[in-house]
Amino acid sequence: MRRNLLFLLLVLLVPFSGQAQEALVIIAHGSLPKTDLATVQRLYTGRILSIADQPAVPINLPPGNPLRQQFLEAYLEQNEEQYTGYWLVRRYVGKGTPPREMASVEEILRFVGSTPGAVAYVPQSKVPKGANVVFKR
Repeated sequence: MRRNLLFLLLVLLVPFSGQAQEALVIIAHGSLPKTDLATVQRLYTGRILSIADQPAVPINLPPGNPLRQQFLEAYLEQNEEQYTGYWLVRRYVGKGTPPREMASVEEILRFVGSTPGAVAYVPQSKVPKGANVVFKR
């Protein structure tokens, strides 16, 4: 009985998300080649502006979006506060601007499909047939 009570207490203390997180993949316009995690990290932190000598345009979802939070944690190992602070400093010292933001996954998919160099993260289930998946974990 005591063991069951302890188990119940532990279960109640563990945060419950209510929904499983879906895997995110990095998609890009067809002109960009496959890449690696280090390149994705450097691109989204403004340390590089191209992939394989081709200009790249990283796209983010807006702050507070659960997919953005998942991307920041899984790919950049940062939270929203750290990422925003990082870009605040970079912008202040003249080292670039943060990635462009789009309101929805659908908007991102349209932009990536029509813009050479566009790179973005989307849920694996939303990737259109024939899309250029350049990296997945």
